[in-house]
Amino acid sequence: MTKALIGEPTASPSESIHGVDPRDHVATALRDLLAGEALDLHGQAVTARADIPKGHKIAVRAVAKGDDVLKYGWPIGRAVADIAIGDHVHVHNVETRLSGVEDFAYADAHPEPHEAPPAGTFLGYRRKNGRVGTRNEIWVLCTVGCVANTARRIAEKANTRFAGRVDGVFAFPHPFGCSQLGDDLSHTRKLIAGLAAHPNAGGVLILGLGCENNQLKALLDSAPGLDPERLRSFTTQMVEDELEDGLDAVEQLIAIAERDRREPAPLSDLVVGLKCGGSDGFSGVTANPLVGRIADKVSDAGGTPVLTEIPEVFGAEGVLLARAATRQVFDEAVGVIDDFKRYFIDNHQPIYENPSPGNIAGGITTLEEKSLGAVQKGGRAPLVEVLRYGEQVGPHGLTLLEAPGNDAVSSTALTAAGATVILFTTGRGTPLGFPAPTLKIASNSALAARKPGWIDFDAGVVLSGQTMDAAADSLMDLVVATASGQPTKAELNGEREIAIWKQGVTL
Repeated sequence: MTKALIGEPTASPSESIHGVDPRDHVATALRDLLAGEALDLHGQAVTARADIPKGHKIAVRAVAKGDDVLKYGWPIGRAVADIAIGDHVHVHNVETRLSGVEDFAYADAHPEPHEAPPAGTFLGYRRKNGRVGTRNEIWVLCTVGCVANTARRIAEKANTRFAGRVDGVFAFPHPFGCSQLGDDLSHTRKLIAGLAAHPNAGGVLILGLGCENNQLKALLDSAPGLDPERLRSFTTQMVEDELEDGLDAVEQLIAIAERDRREPAPLSDLVVGLKCGGSDGFSGVTANPLVGRIADKVSDAGGTPVLTEIPEVFGAEGVLLARAATRQVFDEAVGVIDDFKRYFIDNHQPIYENPSPGNIAGGITTLEEKSLGAVQKGGRAPLVEVLRYGEQVGPHGLTLLEAPGNDAVSSTALTAAGATVILFTTGRGTPLGFPAPTLKIASNSALAARKPGWIDFDAGVVLSGQTMDAAADSLMDLVVATASGQPTKAELNGEREIAIWKQGVTL
């Protein structure tokens, strides 16, 4: 394992403000602070000079105009005015330092030797190709949006007609596949093919229309690794009753899948997607480093944690690139990051428009701050593989996947890449769910208490006395239980969506 590049929180229930790294200029308010209030940070007296909302930053060291402001031990921006101890530090006095495409230098990561943890297991479905699923479902996919509702209707009728025989029948409609060209057509085809190959699907039905650019035969030809025994497909323009033909196909698939049984599988067969959405000022202090602990546990066990959201690497590239296992991995990671920046430039958009209004309201000031918090989901393990959008995981270990920050697009990409469980951290909350079971991890206890129907785990406990180690052990138990069949809140709520990345023109 490489050395920690970002500090991890240690908190006590009595704290009102919380610092991550001793080098930092700022601390995070754990509650609403009032102007004039006397505070303490590890023996340092700090007086709030303004009202400061919960989750926002208070200066604990003075910063001169033009100097870097540090959080997590790294710069999160540049002061645009003199900042005194006790000031509210936010968008009014800090701006991003980032601009354009940057140069990065490779250095050997030199991983530290460590003792591997005891091997763990979960109960999964081992497929013919050796991959292990965490669910045994029938998925109804479509080549084009014109038959999206047909797919949905087939799944609804199948769940009624064949109830209880498998873990469920689910349709994943989308609006694309017609009038698409170039990369957009390729993206749609790759994502559908990746979902069709997913181990959580005990059987897959793919519907085509017949006249779309995303032709069914071309899609199937592009994915020769699909299991023909567990695949059915047809072109709806060529059949008399697409609903009954679809139901017949689903019944055939169920007859095969219902014979599958869960069996013990090592954690090395687990592929865990790492995602954040609706982040706040606590995300980088609680939920993201906690998920980083899980990424390390999975990686140490020989499994595959997958980090994505490339725009939320901007400003924290050095943290991630320093862990590249080889020069090739380093170059591939730089290529993905730089290509994404050029994507913004080519579309005449500012590279560093992030964070979102919700992020800002929650206390995040700059993209550097957001990214330094976000990359902590990847833990400290060496980076061993880089995937382009639509590609599937290969070697075991921490993997970087090309995809945007958009919650639905990136989570769909994680699923298509092979993630069988997704860990989704959030400070603001979201009901969204995806094809792979998705655990929502709240950065703060207030959110967990307010939205118990959305949130699966409260990471805010690390700010009320529970150690990070104890919280990580509890979350890992939940991951194993989820992988073994325990439903997530999103699954119980029927939240299952996909979204495909659109970049180019539409005919």
